[in-house]
Amino acid sequence: MADLHLVVDRAAGGLAGQIAREVREAVRSGRLVPGARLPATRDLARDLGLSRGVVVEAYEQLVAEGLLESRTGAGTRVAARVAAGAGRQPAPGRPGDEREGYRPHYGHRPTSPDLGLFPRQAWLAAVRHVLATLPNDALDYGDPGGVPALRRELAAYLGRVRAADVSPDDVVVVTGVAQGLSLVVQALVRDRGRRIVLAAEDPTSARQLPLFRRAGADVVPVPVDGEGIVVEDLPGDADAVVVTPAHQYPTGVVLSPARRAALVDWAARTGALVLEDDYDAELRFDRDPVGCLQGLAPDRVVLAGSVSKALAPGLRLGWIAAPPRVARAVRLARGELDLGSPVVDQYVLAHLIDGGAYDRHLRRMRREYRRRRDALVDALAEDLPWMTVRGISAGLHLYAEVDAVDGGDPSGLAEAARAAGLSAEVVRSAHGSPGLVLGFARLPAHRVAEAVRALAGNAGGEVRG
Repeated sequence: MADLHLVVDRAAGGLAGQIAREVREAVRSGRLVPGARLPATRDLARDLGLSRGVVVEAYEQLVAEGLLESRTGAGTRVAARVAAGAGRQPAPGRPGDEREGYRPHYGHRPTSPDLGLFPRQAWLAAVRHVLATLPNDALDYGDPGGVPALRRELAAYLGRVRAADVSPDDVVVVTGVAQGLSLVVQALVRDRGRRIVLAAEDPTSARQLPLFRRAGADVVPVPVDGEGIVVEDLPGDADAVVVTPAHQYPTGVVLSPARRAALVDWAARTGALVLEDDYDAELRFDRDPVGCLQGLAPDRVVLAGSVSKALAPGLRLGWIAAPPRVARAVRLARGELDLGSPVVDQYVLAHLIDGGAYDRHLRRMRREYRRRRDALVDALAEDLPWMTVRGISAGLHLYAEVDAVDGGDPSGLAEAARAAGLSAEVVRSAHGSPGLVLGFARLPAHRVAEAVRALAGNAGGEVRG
């Protein structure tokens, strides 16, 4: 069953018409391909926060138009005879070529998913299906850019869920976001024949910066405010900028429409590349889906994602969707570096996406993680009211500014949180006060209140008046 990227303006009225218009455009643009199964009306209504009758009305209208087909027991699908739209002609690319660079970090982090929720039965069933049906030749060395079946599924998935504009040829399967972005940086270094200037959000994940430096980048921090990265502060000589627009890490800010337009304009004007780290955009809770930047400027943006949050980081399965020249350079680099990713796991993921199991798993995870997030936010408001949290509409963590704490020692507060059984890290910024990241994905909802009470006790229980 497909997940959908739909935006509905509840204040504008005509909700069924809005849904019908959004789905119609997705079909005509090719984001929803013929035969794609749509969510059940009850599931979509719950996701959008609307009555089921509104969704039923929208589906019935599209069935009457011949865009959708609905059969008892088979669900609602895009009509097989509907032709995809003008398609996605790859836009002319820019940068260049290849190489390696990658430094793994291990251990439980605040952004780690609950690995106990990994869909073992669905994965096992998919493995059995793949091994029973895969031709012998498919077990040979695969395309270093990824097996065609997975690249096709990812291109279609990113189109309908993230509003991406990408063809299978522009998708490269990598071991994760870290490897994908590192290889892109190396491609830029080779193309320019020198170390590159890479702008990065500040604050950001400290783990990524050594990877970029090792790949050949000189990193320049650029401040983040309530609208996301401050585009006017981007250095004029930057070759690229790395951003997390759907859910900025760590603050949780969503890049505003004005900043999105400004960033795309900056990239077009300077010839720089935008590296879009889409690390947890599928795990949204209280907001309409936010489309990726890549869909706005496919010739200037590299979209990087993985299954590390949705399934498990240990699978080491990720992807980039890039302008053609960049995709070719990264595919070449994979061939020279390690000959590509394990083919069986790629076919397994392709089968899970194609059959709808991946979307169903994401729906379950959103519901469960939302319960855990709500429990943590409520407990913090009760026992630590001086702690203002942000960035809770998506993802697996929340963010708190530590300067709100009397005698605020971020390291001490993080230690107190870990002692209480919470996952916590300090995030430091060159442009502001340090912050505290608290993860909630691995903490069952029924244990949250006890852990937060312990944190309040460990931190001295100060309450600002």
